[in-house]
Amino acid sequence: MTDAALTPTPNDCELPRRRSDFATFNEALEYAARSAKGLNFHDMRGTLERVYPYAQMREDAQQAAYRLVAMGIEKEDRVALVAETSAEFAALFCACTLMGAWPVPLPLPTTFGGKEGYIDQLAVQLQSSDPKVLIYPGEIAEMAKAAADRQGCGGESWDDFAKRPAPPCDLPEAQPDDICYLQYSSGSTRFPTGVAVTHEALLHNLRGHAESMEIGTNDRVVSWLPWYHDMGLVGCFLSLISNQVSCDYLRTEHFARRPLAWLDLISRNQGTTLSYSPTFGYDICARRISSQSSVADRFDLSRWRVAGNGADMIRPDVMQNFVNAFAGAGFQANSFNPSYGLAEATLAVTVMPPGEGIRVELVEEERLSGRPRDLSKPARYRAIVNCGKPIPGMEVEIRGENDQARGDHQIGKVWCRGKSVMHSYFRNEEATTDCLVDGWLDTGDMGYMADGYLFIVGRAKDMIIINGKNLWPQDIEWAVEQLPGFNHGDIAAFSIDTEAGEEAPAVLVHCRVSDPVERIKLRDQIADKVRGVTGMSCVVELVPPRTLPRTSSGKLSRAKAKKQYLAGEIVPLDLAA
Repeated sequence: MTDAALTPTPNDCELPRRRSDFATFNEALEYAARSAKGLNFHDMRGTLERVYPYAQMREDAQQAAYRLVAMGIEKEDRVALVAETSAEFAALFCACTLMGAWPVPLPLPTTFGGKEGYIDQLAVQLQSSDPKVLIYPGEIAEMAKAAADRQGCGGESWDDFAKRPAPPCDLPEAQPDDICYLQYSSGSTRFPTGVAVTHEALLHNLRGHAESMEIGTNDRVVSWLPWYHDMGLVGCFLSLISNQVSCDYLRTEHFARRPLAWLDLISRNQGTTLSYSPTFGYDICARRISSQSSVADRFDLSRWRVAGNGADMIRPDVMQNFVNAFAGAGFQANSFNPSYGLAEATLAVTVMPPGEGIRVELVEEERLSGRPRDLSKPARYRAIVNCGKPIPGMEVEIRGENDQARGDHQIGKVWCRGKSVMHSYFRNEEATTDCLVDGWLDTGDMGYMADGYLFIVGRAKDMIIINGKNLWPQDIEWAVEQLPGFNHGDIAAFSIDTEAGEEAPAVLVHCRVSDPVERIKLRDQIADKVRGVTGMSCVVELVPPRTLPRTSSGKLSRAKAKKQYLAGEIVPLDLAA
């Protein structure tokens, strides 16, 4: 069926808007199904392939719930789902919540280094979540079945599952304090840890996020974000159901191949007002535009009201480059909407009020390192992005040593408290106790407050501390990424002990150059770049592409990269070859 033969779900309808004011997600699903709105799936070129109204999704979810019950799945059992951006995943996720099982979204193989790496990662997450069954797209049947067999759980494809009998039965009524789903945190750098989120926590966060975003009657979303990550799953799937918003989807792997299809889709769907991306998404689009004169002819971004930023460190220079590239297409700088969140808080902790755009403060690097400034040297500054105000019902506090609350512009650990905070880490009491104290969540991130706004400095556990100076690996990685030929996620920075017994920054870099002479030039170029950022020499190791490990949500895992490098599991390229 072609694009012309399909009519996308509408932006508006007669059903009154409700901003997630439901007791459970199942209630939100029932209400959304009364509207004509829904999900719209597009191919790589943005051609509409499938229209999926919420009413149809609700009907399919009920049938799938009956199938799950018939195959012996009970309340609180885990059902692992490979999170392909598809109607099948959407219906199965909702089916689990309808019958009381806990859906566990798991990643696709696109973010992992080859077949065996994906099977290993999937098997580890299956071991952690202990599901009764893994259900997956047929295209990855071999890998998914291998992981399921290794863990000893059942496994079958969407199509095989759909052929199972679905005898009607009574489904349990969900309660607000029931677990709704397990989400694997992007902070899972060692053994993956599932975040258990209740219906109440989910709805509380979705309501606060909707109010902060000022979601209105005619809003429409375009998204390419993966559904196994909290920003994609919660922000661009569950939120749309709970707030009755239509959405147009590109698959993540299609965005990776044709990033500008994202902006084409926003332009073509004239009602699109909201779309979200990590910094690198804006970066890659700005880099792909070669002729500024063609921007106005190809794109119309004038109705893009909220261009959300989150999931990684927000870089103001990248945001400015995006504005420079697409202002001619009507994009407005104040549409940028920085935010801060994490899976352990369901999703959002702080959101910039719409219309305020990117706001930065220049902070002396000595303040970030906690050392007194050397007055004999010129001051160096770093731009810190304002990530907005706490969403309604969320408290944020900055704490220093001994967990003492800190005042404005004083850097410390970021803590938050509210009904959005997770129930626990699944079957990991020690990890839960480590980060949850008297209802407060230790986010593991560093930042400061100023006039009610949160500024994120970096992640505490990733900090490189050498000779008393604090270095953020994100800064080192970002500097190297600016060299030609590198993509987001090609660089991992951490500290190591040198043969002289001193600490030094180390940088592992994916290398796509085969000529030995060019490799040496590249290594020296990277070393110079890092020296310019840190003021010190570093160890640069070139490694084969797709070598650097990922977290459970597909992000770069610096901790695992360091561990594997020191253990000899990551073997650098031989520059003499």
